[in-house]
Amino acid sequence: MRFYFLLACCLAISSAFYLPGVAPREWLEGEPVQIKVNSIKSTKTAIPYDFYSIMVCRPEGIGKSNKVKAEAENMGEILWGDSIKPSLYAAHMGVNVTCRRLCNPRTYDAKEMQAFQKRIEEGYRGHLILDNLPVSEVFTQKIKGFRSFMLGYPLGTPKTTGKQKKSKLPLPVVPVTILNNHLALTIKYNRPEDLVTSSTKGFRIVGFHVVAHSYKHDETTCVMDDRKNVGWFPKPGNPVTVEDKDPVVWSYSITWLKDEALGWGSRWDPYLESAETDAKIHWFSIVNSLLIMLFLSGMVAMILLRSLHKDFNRYNDPDNADEAQEETGWKLVHGDVFRTPENPSILATYIGTGCQLLGMALITIFFALLGFLSPANRGGLLTAVLLLFILLGSYAGYVTARLCKMFRCHSWQNIFMVGTFFPGQVFVVFFAMDMMLWGKHASNAVPATTMLALLALWLCVSLPLVFVGAIVGYKRPTIEPPVTVNPMPRHIPEQRWYMRPPFTILMAGILPFGAAFIELFFILSSLWLNRFYYVFGFLALVFIILSITCAEITIVMVYFQLCYEDYRWWWRAFVYAGSSGLYLFLYSLQYLASTLNMTSVASITLYLSYMLVLSYGLFVVTGTVGFLSSLFFVRYIYSALKVD
Repeated sequence: MRFYFLLACCLAISSAFYLPGVAPREWLEGEPVQIKVNSIKSTKTAIPYDFYSIMVCRPEGIGKSNKVKAEAENMGEILWGDSIKPSLYAAHMGVNVTCRRLCNPRTYDAKEMQAFQKRIEEGYRGHLILDNLPVSEVFTQKIKGFRSFMLGYPLGTPKTTGKQKKSKLPLPVVPVTILNNHLALTIKYNRPEDLVTSSTKGFRIVGFHVVAHSYKHDETTCVMDDRKNVGWFPKPGNPVTVEDKDPVVWSYSITWLKDEALGWGSRWDPYLESAETDAKIHWFSIVNSLLIMLFLSGMVAMILLRSLHKDFNRYNDPDNADEAQEETGWKLVHGDVFRTPENPSILATYIGTGCQLLGMALITIFFALLGFLSPANRGGLLTAVLLLFILLGSYAGYVTARLCKMFRCHSWQNIFMVGTFFPGQVFVVFFAMDMMLWGKHASNAVPATTMLALLALWLCVSLPLVFVGAIVGYKRPTIEPPVTVNPMPRHIPEQRWYMRPPFTILMAGILPFGAAFIELFFILSSLWLNRFYYVFGFLALVFIILSITCAEITIVMVYFQLCYEDYRWWWRAFVYAGSSGLYLFLYSLQYLASTLNMTSVASITLYLSYMLVLSYGLFVVTGTVGFLSSLFFVRYIYSALKVD
């Protein structure tokens, strides 16, 4: 296990992990600084497209298709849909540009303008990158002076009538869709103190912001000699619309501002200020989760210290033989409580996969707390999750083998199932969505070579590791029950309505979900609203509280079930806490209706499919925590019981 952990660390570091602020670059005055473009993205569709899929100025491509070649990307960037490519924006360190044309004026026909209009009405935003910093718009509240940042810039202003369903305030009327053809770029820089006294005359870039304008140029504006453009500014009132027949002039301006207050190591802080302003909400989430955990802890303590202690004294007291012979409650089923459950191989497969996912989540959060998975490392988080899941296949095989030996169903077919059951289900959904994205020509459509690489990692790395872990697990001694199992199963009395599986399962999942649902809002916002999530400290606390809550609620429910002489606890211990995954999916439906503004069938299908996978994963992880804690609890109480 230590070997795979160290190997995962090495692979993560080799995939360009680095702590923010470790590797700054100095730029000499007048040195060219490359501005790159990334995919255009929209929160209304969740389907990113290549930047040059819209007909803007582009550099010369390669081959017959004249396609602009993207930079080398890691696995996470490809899966996330990032497509970083060079651009025609020219910047030089410290050199202001009043106005510069990106290329010669371009004429668009009606079909091309309709494509522009569609992307603008769908809310797509363009994205630029400078020195690994994403461009953003800056908004300042007049009352509190708080600054918020929105990644990218709008491609234009859609046509509006002044009314909107989800807005109570009147909106300005825009009779025709407006196209933003001018970008006013602001680049912040400074010269750090450690370079002031040295011979190096370099500067560091600490900010990259944009304001998008729509301005209809003429022959006298934005000329080749930038000295003649001094004093020019894109004044409102003369926008470029999609109905114009005249050629469109694409232009930009660059303003360099010196900012001594913002250091290179903290240049990402403004992008994360929104997370800091929500700190009160995060703390409310922690307090809410702690209250739920304390409530359950009180119930578990009451069971262990009062009910079980009283039962132990009554059952194990040699002077109370007459009462001990009248067995009631959970002692009555001691000969059946460790009877092999139905479909033991599937249950063992789920628990093995859950341990794999749980280990993946814990190690990922650990590295995130250390700062290795900062937003500066694009695709790093997704790459780490993928690599850790593959390497921890050995752990899944080990746990499954131990459980299969305990259930007396050990076979290599079960080990093969743990390596293919859950990953195969996820891959089917992923492949179906990828085919849909290929049909949409989306930038996050996984290429065939990457798909083959994923299959190779699954079948040639993860699956063999599952068998390696199973070999070790099968060599370990069998986990024996602390009491003897009766040859004939005991009759289970008819259960009352509130102890029947549908009701108990649905009730048990509410508390684990309630311990984490506030933090889930921020996680979903980072996934679907193109925001950064970097409060991994809060996430670690919520994850710990969630795990404790799952363990406690499952122990309570299993204890009550055994007290009612129902010994079929194996599967229910897994499903009790796992039902929180059902509530996550229901919450995702509410989030779709209240927060997101998706209207197309493809976008909604994509959202529901990926949320179904996430809910399924949460079901497996929380169910595994509940099962293992219940197994420990049941073994503990029956091993402490004296049975004749």
